Amino acid sequence: MLNPIIMALTATLGTWFVTALGAATVIFFKKINYKILNVMLGFAAGVMIAASFWSLLEPAIKWAETVLTIPAWLITTMGFLSGAIFIFISDKIVSRLHAKANENCEEQSTKLKRIIMLTVSITIHNIPEGLAVGVAFGALHKNYSRELLAAAISVAVGIGLQNFPEGAAVSIPLRREGYSRKKCFLLGQASGIVEPIAGVTGAFLVMHVEKILPFALSFAAGAMILVAVHELIPECQSNKDVHPYFSTMGIIAGFSAMMLLDVMLG
Repeated sequence: MLNPIIMALTATLGTWFVTALGAATVIFFKKINYKILNVMLGFAAGVMIAASFWSLLEPAIKWAETVLTIPAWLITTMGFLSGAIFIFISDKIVSRLHAKANENCEEQSTKLKRIIMLTVSITIHNIPEGLAVGVAFGALHKNYSRELLAAAISVAVGIGLQNFPEGAAVSIPLRREGYSRKKCFLLGQASGIVEPIAGVTGAFLVMHVEKILPFALSFAAGAMILVAVHELIPECQSNKDVHPYFSTMGIIAGFSAMMLLDVMLG
């Protein structure tokens, strides 16, 4: 088995690459196919919801019952809530940065602020997501199993899929501000660079402090559920009046695929 830190680094480099692909839409496409994008977002949400239970919470409960004296239900609940609260706080910081970017000032200064704030806000948002991936792979160090490997891969895939629109969310608005496609792409992909750093950090902590593993797995589950419910599902449902149930079937397909994989590998 590869070192979990190397696996976490590889996985988060992959999620960063997907961010870059999203940012590259500003170069290769004049118009985004939102029908396909919504299905991708729905599929990612379904994967993340299924993985949060079968691949993260269930192993966390079992591991807590084995290595901790604290009741398993308490530590997993605390971890789950902490993961959700961490993402919530990150989003609050993002909202404040966006508000500052929209303050009245000279036109050129406003454009500069928008570039900085937009990039920084998405970057901050990517930190807990990178941690979630790192934690999932770090869990393999002491308790390697196909179930936990599937969990780690599913976390990385889920985060990676939802990074695609995030990369586009940085590059496309900047293009509308009049900046070159090259500059828009570079700034868009740069927003994902923090994920490999956060991923390696998360894996290292879990590997060297074994007893935090149940909390860490629950933390990743809480982070995934909040991202799926608060961001991915509303976003993929944004055009449901035009294509009813189209993105919803993406959610069902993603959930079913992840559930099937977890049951087969478990």
